[in-house]
Amino acid sequence: MKVLIIFGSQSDKDTMKNAKLALDEFGIASESYVLSAHRVPERLEAILEEKENEGFEVVIAGAGLAAHLPGVIASKTILPVIGVPLKGALEGLDALYSIVQMPKPIPVATVGIGNAYNAGILAAEMLAIKYPEIRNRLIAFRKDMKEKFLEENSVEVIY
Repeated sequence: MKVLIIFGSQSDKDTMKNAKLALDEFGIASESYVLSAHRVPERLEAILEEKENEGFEVVIAGAGLAAHLPGVIASKTILPVIGVPLKGALEGLDALYSIVQMPKPIPVATVGIGNAYNAGILAAEMLAIKYPEIRNRLIAFRKDMKEKFLEENSVEVIY
């Protein structure tokens, strides 16, 4: 089980590393690449083909501004693609609209602006359909999350 993480610029690294952090929590291997759909399209296609042949099962793609990277990736592979809209112009709303409004029949799952961590969680959920060990880790993760929430919020709030 492997997830490919692609983003268009080195400046996106700090945001996109959170996808890897989420995947690491579930023991899911990943590789990250800085690639551009319009500056190095041949390299993007070659990496996609190579990684698909190596057994990668999900792609997480971060993009800002026109945000066409996730859609281009989705057009080149049948692997599920999760788009992460990144802040740029318009605080990332432009990227969100670009990614979430992919025309049929080439969908891109989309998380919130800058929320690469949730993209990692969503990838884990997709893989949990096939891998019982990931499913079990997700169940434990959710149980832990609930317990921590209750522990941290068990004090009565008095105004």
